[in-house]
Amino acid sequence: MNDPLDDPLADPLARERSHLAGSRAALRAMREDVESLDIRDVTANWVNAEVLTRQIDERIKALADLSDTPLFFGRLDHLHPPGADRAESAAGERFYIGRRHVHDAKGDPMVIDWRAPVSQPFYRASKKDPMDIALRRRFGYTGGELTAYEDEHLSDPAEAARTSKLLQQEIERPRVGPMRDIVATIQPEQDEIVRSGLGGTVCVQGGPGTGKTAVGLHRVAYLLYAHRERLARTGTLVIGPNRSFLHYIEQVLPALGELAVQQATVDDLVGQVEVRGTDEPATAVVKGDARLAEVLKRALYAQVTMPTEPVVVVRGSRRWRVPAYELEDIVRELLARDIRYGAAREALPQRIAHAVLVQMERSGEAPDDRVQDAVARNSAVKAAVKAIWPPVDPAKLVLRLLTDADFLAAHADGLLSQDEQKTLLWTKPVRSVKSARWSAADAVLIDEAGDLVQRTHSLGHVVLDEAQDLSPMQYRAVGRRCTTGSATVLGDLAQGTTPWATRSWDEALAHLGKTDGVIEELTAGFRVPTDVIAYASRLLPHIAPGLTPVASVRENPGFFDLRTVDGTRAVVAACEELLRNAGSTALIAADARVPALAEALAAAGIPCLAPGEETTRETRLTLVPASLAKGLEYDYVVLDEPRAVVDAEPDERTGLRRLYVALTRAVSGLIVTHTTPLPPQLT
Repeated sequence: MNDPLDDPLADPLARERSHLAGSRAALRAMREDVESLDIRDVTANWVNAEVLTRQIDERIKALADLSDTPLFFGRLDHLHPPGADRAESAAGERFYIGRRHVHDAKGDPMVIDWRAPVSQPFYRASKKDPMDIALRRRFGYTGGELTAYEDEHLSDPAEAARTSKLLQQEIERPRVGPMRDIVATIQPEQDEIVRSGLGGTVCVQGGPGTGKTAVGLHRVAYLLYAHRERLARTGTLVIGPNRSFLHYIEQVLPALGELAVQQATVDDLVGQVEVRGTDEPATAVVKGDARLAEVLKRALYAQVTMPTEPVVVVRGSRRWRVPAYELEDIVRELLARDIRYGAAREALPQRIAHAVLVQMERSGEAPDDRVQDAVARNSAVKAAVKAIWPPVDPAKLVLRLLTDADFLAAHADGLLSQDEQKTLLWTKPVRSVKSARWSAADAVLIDEAGDLVQRTHSLGHVVLDEAQDLSPMQYRAVGRRCTTGSATVLGDLAQGTTPWATRSWDEALAHLGKTDGVIEELTAGFRVPTDVIAYASRLLPHIAPGLTPVASVRENPGFFDLRTVDGTRAVVAACEELLRNAGSTALIAADARVPALAEALAAAGIPCLAPGEETTRETRLTLVPASLAKGLEYDYVVLDEPRAVVDAEPDERTGLRRLYVALTRAVSGLIVTHTTPLPPQLT
């Protein structure tokens, strides 16, 4: 953006506030221009009018000026105009970096979108590599009002590199309400992942507080900016572990102007049957094993029966006979092509009809495509197709595998042991698909069977968060949604809290169908205070040996305290203590202890929320079952009875991982209260 150099006599802060006011006015004018559009003369019909109206409405929403969110958070002063010949150009250019593009009435930019190539130096320039930047300015805000600024003269060798105070303040700013974007604080290693191309899959291993979730969401926003038309056609999807988590992150992309990204859980994706049952952990592990995919495939294609009788088609006075051996050749050729069961079944009548047409042509007739279609619809052909390649209901196929021991044994032979087969079989008879008490793992099997019958629609890009908790079959379910697209996989192996938790990211990418995916590791912690992450990292040798511990880069060590208490009243007192601070507070406890703690809070007159419910300035305490804590963050946390968190899980390693998650939810302070002794791994 062309702008004269600052007047040395003018107040810099006043000048920047003036630019902010001008930018807000320009954004308001942009919105008013869209609102005033008259589409009556440019739409040919009501369908076009509906589409254009929806696009205009989305554009108006994207141009909303959020009063408590700054329009820009940084400024770059280039030594030379970007892209110009530096030997010939003298005066540089100035750009304000913000969440969206804003231009004035002449079309000149007043704020540059953070995703634009010219904005990249704001995140990556350094004293070692200034990237032709003379000045990088960061702005401090209170609400939406500009209150401070901080300068780095990156090309000045006399100025030493230093940590940005405003950056630290933004990272440590109290959290009230849902997750917010980190667009003003993206670090160079995060920016590299955010701006990686659409064509490749990226897997991000990141410990607590490294910003992996935010990186994944910002990568979606970047890809929508760089490949908007393509992704508008193919679609994008963010997959989270549960509804509470999705509610927590749902405002990040809209704050960046992206409104069209869908959000779902894996259970949502495979929700073709009602889930009313649960599996024992050992059963769920077997159902989640990738070997079940081959069992399903065997069971499905076992429905195909080789023909033993010819097909005789009567047309007028003529009879056309396709012998059994020729039908068998057609069936074997379709099986060898390894196409979807349903697609092959649809092709079979056309292949039989083609064989009839060949005979017709040999007899001197000249049949066309209409004749072939008519033959394919002939009752004799339909009957043959039904007998040879019958229709299959995916849920019925899975139900038979889970209830018919002989059927399961026939198709699991050499894949599953007898004990594993017994684990899968239901003990009670089931009358129908509707009466079955399906589990979440059963729904994934039905989805797999459904994809074998008919190909699942693929999206352009999928973000999979908290991926370490997925089973191989769940990875396959997600992979089906991006077979022709790419994925961003986010997780932490140390936080895997399911019996089938991911053992390695290479293995996970293989199940996802993305063996060429690139694995990146984030180890710099921006959220969890130094003392808290150091304490939690004592568990790493026991839950994820070999994993690099997170190193907190925050200057504020945070508040951390271990307290031996004698009852719930002391736990409530710890909550009261932390609520005196600004920001959000959580009480995290083993699921079984939550009702008693809720009663104690109510008796003390302290209102509390459930995970996913939005905090307010009046109600800032959330009571969080340990099983739902993953992915959430709070300014202050009271962790109740670590031993109970561990003991609630089916095995010690899973329990310690659950405890690791609970210990690392705090942004500013953590109090651990316990009556029983702490797990020895912490001492």
